[in-house]
Amino acid sequence: MNFSMVHPLSAIGRQIVPIIALALIVQSLGRFPVNAQGLESEGAIDAIVGSDVKTDEVSKDSDIDRVAEAIANSHQSAELARKAYNIDSLEIVFVPEIDEKLAKVLEENQTDVTLLRESIEGSAIFYHAIDSRSIMLTNIIAAEFGDGSAVTIFVKGTSDTADRNIETPPVQ
Repeated sequence: MNFSMVHPLSAIGRQIVPIIALALIVQSLGRFPVNAQGLESEGAIDAIVGSDVKTDEVSKDSDIDRVAEAIANSHQSAELARKAYNIDSLEIVFVPEIDEKLAKVLEENQTDVTLLRESIEGSAIFYHAIDSRSIMLTNIIAAEFGDGSAVTIFVKGTSDTADRNIETPPVQ
C-alpha cells in the first residue's frame, strides 16, 4: 500500500498565489506618481512660465468698451479657456473701478462670467497664471482671446487688491 501524504493547504496555496502576486503588483504601482495635469505638472508650469505674462490697467473709455464686449462674450471665452492647452502670451488687465455700464453688463452676463471662472479654475495653465499673481477667481470679470494664442484676462480691482474679493456696485 502506497499512501501519499498531500498537505491539505497545497490546493489552497495554488489558488491564492496569483491573488497575492496581483496584490503586490497593485501595491507597488501606488508608489509611482500620477502624471495628471495640475500645478505640479512640469508641462503645465512650462506652458505658462514659458509664456509672456504681462499686467496692465484699464485707463481709457475705449478700454471700458473693450471690457464690456469681453464680458458679453464670456460664454464663448469659457469654451475657449476649456479647450486651450498652449498660450503664447497672457495679459492680465486690472479694472480699478467698475462703473455703472460695466456693472450692468456683469449683471446681465453673471451666469456666463461664473462659467468662465469655472473654466479658468479647471485649466492648469490659466489657474497657475492667476494664482501666481495672487488673483482671486471671484475678481475675474472677463477674458479675451485674440489672434493666435494671445489671451487677456480682465480682473476687478488693482494689483494691490487682487487678493481680496472686490464687490461689484449694484446697478441702479
